[in-house]
Amino acid sequence: MPTGSPSTSTTVSERPLTPPAAPAAPVSSGGATIAGIALRTPYWVLTGALALIFLFPLVWTAVASVAPQAGTNQTHGWGFGNYETLTHYQAGVWRYLANSALVSGLTVALTLLISLLGGYAFARFRFPGKNVLFLVTLAILMVPYATLLIPLYVLLNEVGLQNSLVGVALVLTVFQLPFSTFLMRISFEAVPRELDEAALVDGCSSFGALWRVLVPAVKPGMITVGLFAFLAAWNDFMAPLILINDSERMTLPLAVSNLRGQVQGVVDYGATEAGVVVLALPCMVLFLLLQRHYVRGFMSGALKG
Repeated sequence: MPTGSPSTSTTVSERPLTPPAAPAAPVSSGGATIAGIALRTPYWVLTGALALIFLFPLVWTAVASVAPQAGTNQTHGWGFGNYETLTHYQAGVWRYLANSALVSGLTVALTLLISLLGGYAFARFRFPGKNVLFLVTLAILMVPYATLLIPLYVLLNEVGLQNSLVGVALVLTVFQLPFSTFLMRISFEAVPRELDEAALVDGCSSFGALWRVLVPAVKPGMITVGLFAFLAAWNDFMAPLILINDSERMTLPLAVSNLRGQVQGVVDYGATEAGVVVLALPCMVLFLLLQRHYVRGFMSGALKG
């Protein structure tokens, strides 16, 4: 019996698809790399040289404050004898630090409050004489600092704030307000008006829109204003020199200056260098912590939106 072969369906074999070849990796040009390094080298050299120029005095002062020096409390070996002299000078370094902290804190608080409200008004409201008033505010920057101290001394004496740390803070606030108001105005102008207009439509008052919507948006500008006010108040020497008569109310810069010639006019360089280090540390720490916000605050007026 013949056997039949089963029926088979003929299939057309297709040619297998091959994946497309991967693009060839770009060949890095050694010449381009060398050219890039050559272009960046002057930048590295310049920034490195500037860093050394600015850091050298600080490093030298820090080293000299613990190094042995004739005529100081640290005559033999390395140590903190100069800091001990600074600690026990008259009312003590802690009292002078507290005085400086009080003056700086009041100056920062008053400057932030007034410049925030002033910058908001100049940026968001229309009123007669706005531009003239803003120019008059900025004109205070053109008045020499020392020329106003004597009139302010007489004024503070009339209101009972002469020889007062609060009076010193008020004077420093006056000289910080023009630049601070200018910076806060451009910070507010960099924020889109639609944000506070939407808050007003939702039922917020002008102050509510400022506090809930605009203050978070201008935070970098506020940090920049506060940092500038702190540095100016912490390091100021002229205003405490004119306004403070009591040795226990001196700020740290004034105390360090008096410490220089405490013994028959002989300068105690070791204690002076220790005082400079103590003065510089809070400024350096604050700047390093807030430098990101500080840069953003300065750039807020350059790019709007």
